[in-house]
Amino acid sequence: MTPTAALQDALAPLVATPSRSGVLLDVDGTLAPIVRHADDAHVPEPTRAPLIKVARGYGLVACVSGRRAATARRIVSLGSITYVGNHGAELLRGGATEPELDPEVAQGRAAVRDFAFREWDSDELRRLRVRGEDKDVICAFHWRGAPDEDAAETAVRDVAARAEAAGLVTHWGRKVLEVRPPVELHKGRGVRAVLGDTSLAAALYAGDDRTDLDAFRALREAVAEGTLEHALCVGVASDETPEELEAEADVVVDGPAGVRAMLEALAAAL
Repeated sequence: MTPTAALQDALAPLVATPSRSGVLLDVDGTLAPIVRHADDAHVPEPTRAPLIKVARGYGLVACVSGRRAATARRIVSLGSITYVGNHGAELLRGGATEPELDPEVAQGRAAVRDFAFREWDSDELRRLRVRGEDKDVICAFHWRGAPDEDAAETAVRDVAARAEAAGLVTHWGRKVLEVRPPVELHKGRGVRAVLGDTSLAAALYAGDDRTDLDAFRALREAVAEGTLEHALCVGVASDETPEELEAEADVVVDGPAGVRAMLEALAAAL
């Protein structure tokens, strides 16, 4: 079976009843290509076009991101869909202006920010061009594109050790360290939140990194619990794809271009 035929076959439960199907998507590396500087990310118009059509015809369309929900909305430039931000800490519903913040996560906000702001002010991180990202309840340290990425990563690993010693939680992504409050926080939590007030029969989740594995598991748990009939976990391949992602995905597409083709296939069923 060709990759295209395999994808069409995998999408069959969703396209059979679009009004009872959910399409959940990571943003960076999935809808938007990975770029050197995170602030430059955007969803190309050829991808937005089928996404808009899918959003009009499917029961639920949401983006689940490690970024703040408002930032994810800016990158995608589609205000009618729901955004889950900060790995499940925020829920920004379609048409809303302010995200709903998980109360448990909010309690750890001050400790995370106090720690990160001290670290971002260090001469070493500035010299190595490690970039800080303030995501409110999560703070990130990026070293993609640093002049010496190996030295920058070593310095960031020291930051991680200090964060853990301070009782905070660390999480590694593709050339980024996130410092988080000491509560369970992952995209699976966000997927559960966004599915909680729906009655869908089928849903897919597409993502490209380790952080997306928790979203895969949340969908499969929903099937096991009987709240979903079908779950489709789509891995998005790149030259940095973690082996675990490909191993746990039901089907793998080739980068953001493959995601666009998937959206076009979903839109064609409407």
